Amino acid sequence: MKTQDNKLYIALISIHGLIRGKNLELGRDADTGGQTLYLLELAQALSELPEVGQVDLFTRRVVDDAVDDDYQQREEQLQANCRIVRIDAGPEQYIAKEQIWEYLDTFADNMALYFADNNRLPDVIHSHYADAGLVGSHLANLHGIPLVHTGHSLGRVKRSRLLASGLSTEKIEAFYNISRRIEAEELTLATAERVITSTHQEIEEQYELYDHYQPEQMRVIPPGTNLNYFTPPVGNESESIEYALMVEHLKQPDKPIILALSRPDKRKNIDTLIEAFGQFPELQVLANLVIIAGNREDIDELDSGAKEVFHQLLVSIDRHNLYGKVAMPKHHQRDQVAMMYRAAANSGGVFVNPALTEPFGLTLIEAAASGLPIVATEDGGPQDIIGNCQNGFLVNPLDVEEIAKSLLLLLKDKLLWQRYAGNGVTGVRAHYSWQAHAKTYLKVIKPIIARSEQLIRKPVQRREALFSDRAIVSDLDLNLIGDELALKALMTTLRQHRKSTQFAVCTGRRLDAALRVMKKHKIPEPDILITSSGTEIYYIPELTADVAWAKHIDYQWTPHTIIALLKDYPGLSRQHKGEQSRFKISYYIDPKVADIEEIKRLLHQEEQSVYVQVAFGQYLDILPMRASKGLALRYVAERWQIPLERIFVAGGSGADEDMMRGNMLAAVVANRHHEELSQLTEIERIYFSSKPYAAGMLEAIEYYDFFNTCRDPRGLNTTL
Repeated sequence: MKTQDNKLYIALISIHGLIRGKNLELGRDADTGGQTLYLLELAQALSELPEVGQVDLFTRRVVDDAVDDDYQQREEQLQANCRIVRIDAGPEQYIAKEQIWEYLDTFADNMALYFADNNRLPDVIHSHYADAGLVGSHLANLHGIPLVHTGHSLGRVKRSRLLASGLSTEKIEAFYNISRRIEAEELTLATAERVITSTHQEIEEQYELYDHYQPEQMRVIPPGTNLNYFTPPVGNESESIEYALMVEHLKQPDKPIILALSRPDKRKNIDTLIEAFGQFPELQVLANLVIIAGNREDIDELDSGAKEVFHQLLVSIDRHNLYGKVAMPKHHQRDQVAMMYRAAANSGGVFVNPALTEPFGLTLIEAAASGLPIVATEDGGPQDIIGNCQNGFLVNPLDVEEIAKSLLLLLKDKLLWQRYAGNGVTGVRAHYSWQAHAKTYLKVIKPIIARSEQLIRKPVQRREALFSDRAIVSDLDLNLIGDELALKALMTTLRQHRKSTQFAVCTGRRLDAALRVMKKHKIPEPDILITSSGTEIYYIPELTADVAWAKHIDYQWTPHTIIALLKDYPGLSRQHKGEQSRFKISYYIDPKVADIEEIKRLLHQEEQSVYVQVAFGQYLDILPMRASKGLALRYVAERWQIPLERIFVAGGSGADEDMMRGNMLAAVVANRHHEELSQLTEIERIYFSSKPYAAGMLEAIEYYDFFNTCRDPRGLNTTL
């Protein structure tokens, strides 16, 4: 029933984390992060709408000497018609969200009792995260109340991140209850009338993996931004501490500031921004570059990923002699960021986000609200932001020239700069303020409350296995590239079987080069990307690097010694820097001069534990002994618990050979490089396609009846 004056009663549920109306303990632990602030601001923004009579935010009550007494209050008034309601469930003490699953039925029962004691039911329930989704589903089904859900993060995606961190499947199940979480998410999707996401990419890359995914139930409503905090400049920003911090080491501090702000993470692609700045002298004349990349005391004390990023940044600065033109402050506080945006805007600058992948893009919204035009990656959330605000340019994050030209356009054309700066401020207020979020939210929920907009559910067939039980693996250059029509047909086939089949690309190219080629040929990002000849493994959608694999292959790897040993070896010359990586030393080889077997003997005599491979008759790669395409593929198969007999591998060069031998279903496409794989004809179960490129892959997939029986029709390699 509705509240007095026929106004709406909205119930929000977020079970885990420490939530209170003041002095939020953000960052106290993994469960008390930005989501607690998000929920508070959402509840308050909804309660301020004239159509809303009451908003209750339901969370778990905690009585624990280790936390403040605030969390044991049964009710906490936030505003006249907005409160936090704490429900008893399970032990009184504070527990992590992974331990809460056993008490969710109790939470649902006690929440139902709360409604009964107050003699009213909400008009809509909005659950946040999988645990609340399970509770919301029970209550919605019990009382016939419409359910709205926001996942924030999903179990299938989190599982890939946990695997990348080095945890085994068994430990992930034991600690994180991933299978239980995914089943809760499936139930929630089967129950919810609407699912609210932040971006369209979130729908396509995450929710589409679920059996109960229904496109018609999805709605994109970006989270709001606090416009009391992020505001345009007023003109005195150059007098601030933050401005002094940004320009401290710049030779000409009065120039416009090109500002980038992110974690020191390889995926943030900051090095490409420095390359763009360094390769275009006109940019250096017009502006300074300021990079805010976390806090550091000593680069050598950072984790290996951040250390590698800073090394690349410093090398790029040195290569282009950008001293005095680029600043990377060592320290900053979160509450200084808003002034940094305003100071950059006051200077006539531009905000840049060159990330390889950007699921949402909160910094872009903050910068736009602060009066900064933006240049951002064309991947993910920025498409929505610039589409809504018309305040900047989308760029290929791997195209140095495109980044530089977009920056130059904004820095040289003052009228364009002013228009985009104004558009950003206006656009954020219209699309990304909490007030705008609340109004859009109401438009979504009112029809389902009134039952005037019913979700017509399509029949759903649950998969036999909870996770993908097979995979298709291919190199880039001789398999996926070469026949655009066949490639399109292959991608369509993969999309149709996405829930059961992982798609992996395994290439000798570095990550940046592989992504560049994939963008050029419109190859969708695979679920798994193995690069640099099997030395690096990344998982989509966030290009999460598998750090456990990196630690594993680092064993007895001494690249400087190897380079010194082969420095003057006849018939060998180092490939350019763009082909080298942390675990791959790449050479051009003249096979008429250099003897590959002799090179192997030399390295082994010097006690170098390495794997040596030749591809296309002219490229020689030296890798750690524990690394190769085949070993990386087997590692991934073991981690993801996909039987080798259910993996199809397509190859075209000698570098693919070790991932085609063994128990996999394999195929050699007709356009294979010369005769590098011809010796595999002796292995009867490897299929030699009559067609080239992706057409040859499709031919082999059909030959093996891969999506059904998944077996070699010659009676070999049958699945168990």
